[in-house]
Amino acid sequence: MKDETIFSKEEIERYSRHLILPEIGMEGQSALKQGSVLCVGAGGLGAPLSMYLTAAGVGRLGMVDFDVVDHSNLQRQITFSVNDVGRPKLEAAKERLSGINPNISIETHEVRINAQNALDLISDYDIIADGSDNFATRYLVNDACVLSGKPNVYASIFRFEGQVSVFDAKQGPCYRCLYPEPPPPGLVPSCAESGVLGVLPGIIGSLQALEVIKILLGKGESMVGRLLVFDALNMIFREFRQRKDPDCVICSDKATLNELIDYEEFCGVPVQTTQGRTDRDGVPTINVEELKQELDAKNDIFILDVREHHEWDIVHFEGATLIPLGQLSQEVHRLDLERNIVVHCKSGARSARAAKLLQGEGFEKVRNLEGGILAWSSRIDPTFPKY
Repeated sequence: MKDETIFSKEEIERYSRHLILPEIGMEGQSALKQGSVLCVGAGGLGAPLSMYLTAAGVGRLGMVDFDVVDHSNLQRQITFSVNDVGRPKLEAAKERLSGINPNISIETHEVRINAQNALDLISDYDIIADGSDNFATRYLVNDACVLSGKPNVYASIFRFEGQVSVFDAKQGPCYRCLYPEPPPPGLVPSCAESGVLGVLPGIIGSLQALEVIKILLGKGESMVGRLLVFDALNMIFREFRQRKDPDCVICSDKATLNELIDYEEFCGVPVQTTQGRTDRDGVPTINVEELKQELDAKNDIFILDVREHHEWDIVHFEGATLIPLGQLSQEVHRLDLERNIVVHCKSGARSARAAKLLQGEGFEKVRNLEGGILAWSSRIDPTFPKY
């Protein structure tokens, strides 16, 4: 079928290296120009993903994010510069992407994607590219794509490893077929907790962009039913074949899930608490403002840091005691059952697990610091470096 898309002289010059590829040509470039993609997340994966889709000439690009640019983003989120720190990510990203290719439409959705808005957000796009960094959003995007019949080009990164796949329930498995249940809360730390090699999202995000472009072109072998795992330290790619789960709760003939749910509850995400309350595991919490008040009042508080030694070297509370989480069960004898203990880590996840462990050992005066040392830096003492 002959395509009627008209390209300007500037566009023909811009896309010339595509146009001389027989597999793309004018027809393929027209398919890209008529295509639409929603990128979930504008961070590490969203940066190379959105930049390459923009450069390739995908006609309409949507982006969902609600965060602002932070100094710690600059190590890997190549969309941003030092001049963007403090700006909304989508505002800075749209400016950067428009500079790469002014011929495409960039639509920004500065919201947190959730069960209330997900179906509306994805309904107007051909392909959804999930570059989110948490399990709740991954399950949400998957379920919304299955219910809407949209292909979900998935990617994730962790420390030195990345994964890429395409989940399309019309042709093969979905994300739930691969991971029917989320890991226990806190078992898999986020990149903010565990770190990530700066170049890794560039590699994985580029592969994600490649899969999006292949779908729009209708060329090549699809990643549906295949999971690509990349080990950056050893420069090894491994491929795993995946089959549709005949008992999948959302994409099988036996599906029992026909609407979106509370994904934070499903993944056991801790809720924000206020003074005097506990988290969902029954661990008492304290926020940074309350801790400062108690420290200023010279209350007897034992601050227990459960981060790793290399994190302690970056920044730590004066007078705190370091016992990394992995060593805590063997070092409990060093702690006083009668002391008021405040446990902290970088952002609050590991310390929540540590506090729960201490409760199980009979410690009744233990509290978890909400937001960890990052919250202290943001709201109490900005001289504490963020990392």
